[in-house]
Amino acid sequence: MNSPEGKRVPEMVFKARKDGEWNDIDTKEFFGGKKVVVFSLPGAFTPTCSSTHLPRYEELASVFAGHGIDAIACVSVNDGFVMDAWAKDQHVENVVLLPDGNGEFTDAMGLLVDKSVIGFGKRSWRYSMLVEDGVVTKAFVEPEKPGDPFEVSDADTMLGHVAPNAALPKEVTIFTKPGCPFCAKAKAKLRENNLPYEEIVLGSGISYASVRNVTGKSTVPQVFIDGKHIGGSDDLEAYFG
Repeated sequence: MNSPEGKRVPEMVFKARKDGEWNDIDTKEFFGGKKVVVFSLPGAFTPTCSSTHLPRYEELASVFAGHGIDAIACVSVNDGFVMDAWAKDQHVENVVLLPDGNGEFTDAMGLLVDKSVIGFGKRSWRYSMLVEDGVVTKAFVEPEKPGDPFEVSDADTMLGHVAPNAALPKEVTIFTKPGCPFCAKAKAKLRENNLPYEEIVLGSGISYASVRNVTGKSTVPQVFIDGKHIGGSDDLEAYFG
């Protein structure tokens, strides 16, 4: 695969969907005068794309923003309806999904490939790039290997290029139950300290036995930060001092 470094992104309009309406995204406006991180992948709803590639860029969006990146965009050779449904399924709030339904953008980048052998037709090779005022200044293109390699186009690799010394956000998980005032207090404390969290709600397929097995406690909330068990709401207050 040839690197798109040095290329100018094509002048075109992505036919996206938003709130049940067509939402045209013009590349001249989207990229002009901005620093934009773009990553591209073979298809919405596919395993690696849904479990790792898109979620990690979504997770690190605030870190990129803090280091001068104006937007993060995900390109896939899918239509606007599919990309909109995928954004909702993935609860995307920080990444702009760009549907390259005709493969026009991907072809201009020189990274349109034939995946007919698995019934995909023409799709994008997996890559990421930094676009500054419409010009690709850095690209990470996956090596030419069989299958779907995922080695260099990930969010952490791109962040390492944009901001080598960037501090990664803490990973926070909180076990809660509906109507729990102590849970609400703990979540408010996390928000107060600008810590996004993954909330696991008991009763949604998660039992108290699961909490006991993981934490040794039978009460909620139970908070974990970077894999360390902090405890309940009072323990969280003490953690923040």
